[in-house]
Amino acid sequence: MPKNLLRRYLPKPKAIREHPALRPVSRWLQNPEIWHLNRRSVAGAAFIGLFCAFLPIPFQMLVAAMLAITFHCNLGLSVALVWITNPLTITPIFYFTYRLGAWLLNLDVAVTTIEFSWDWWSENIGRIGYPLIFGSLVCAWVSGVTGFVFIRVTWRLHVIQRWKERRARRARRRQAR
Repeated sequence: MPKNLLRRYLPKPKAIREHPALRPVSRWLQNPEIWHLNRRSVAGAAFIGLFCAFLPIPFQMLVAAMLAITFHCNLGLSVALVWITNPLTITPIFYFTYRLGAWLLNLDVAVTTIEFSWDWWSENIGRIGYPLIFGSLVCAWVSGVTGFVFIRVTWRLHVIQRWKERRARRARRRQAR
């Protein structure tokens, strides 16, 4: 994986550690392992970020950050990937996960329209809760594992490509002598 590309878009560790709002948790942000960009750290961050993105809970970024710190994965990437479910995509994604959960559990789809009101939510949580959570966990697991495997394989192929290029350069230098 191109580390420089990731470094260009991810926030600088020093800027995050010194942010005034994060001062109470700054001691957890001192661990250098949560800022490394290596195959294990980035693949783990992809799993965590994609998994948390599909959880139908508030504060997904906070959950992703705590998991990244706990498992020593790249913090910036974990939190950034949670934004797959943003204000524009959250409704269709969670409607899909609800439909998937209802289909996997062999339940009838009880809701066809969604409203953003507390009354609607409290009235329908009993009917949509279990299929939504089940479908969300299935999508979270599948997307997390897919992201993890994709990063690991892509990173490995990139390393092999660099080895081959290096070997070819050495062979050209030997032939030039």
